[in-house]
Amino acid sequence: MKTLSALFAALWIGLSGSAQAQNQPVVIELFTSQGCSSCPPADALMHKLAQRSDVIALSMHVDYWDYIGWKDEFGRPENAARQRAYAQTAGRRSVYTPQMIIAGEDSVVGTHPMDVADLIRKHSADTKDVAMKVARSGGKLTIAATARRAAKYEVKLVSYSKARTTAIKRGENAGKTITYVNVVSDFKTVKKWDGRAPLSLAANIGSGPMVVLIQRAGHGPIEAAAAIN
Repeated sequence: MKTLSALFAALWIGLSGSAQAQNQPVVIELFTSQGCSSCPPADALMHKLAQRSDVIALSMHVDYWDYIGWKDEFGRPENAARQRAYAQTAGRRSVYTPQMIIAGEDSVVGTHPMDVADLIRKHSADTKDVAMKVARSGGKLTIAATARRAAKYEVKLVSYSKARTTAIKRGENAGKTITYVNVVSDFKTVKKWDGRAPLSLAANIGSGPMVVLIQRAGHGPIEAAAAIN
């Protein structure tokens, strides 16, 4: 047992050292819509956040404002379902745009940059329960991780486009042309993991940019994240 524990500790140290820069970025999910008049300032803030090395910024377009005059071409019911799941986990009865979820834990209005900055600092200082290392070779992605404690984790792959521009012709933002950054096009769970033994996973992927997340099951805290270009 002591030998096994020592091996796990050595793997943890090795992963922590090699993946430290990858584990530290704070994941920000902006739930936004082209049909929301309050969203453009939050979308603009995402441009700044996406340039930061300590942040992974993801634009999660929802579809529930489509009925008011303009269908968001990036809106996904899956994004709206994820937002509602976050609300349920936190005991909130409703969702709104623009809402940012920080590190899978904290909620903030996407037009409050000082509050966002405070939460980034808070989560940057957190000690995470998972150390992760990822590598991409052509169309194959490999993921290795260890956990400090056993828990229910989910490994998620997120596909996104770095920039998408839309000329909005109707609805509350009619006449505006907006460029969105890191627009999520797919978000899926590829593995459930209990954290007891080291994780080793290989997946076939496409050629576009991706994010790998390890998140507590039930829309809990994001314990590790890495962006893959």
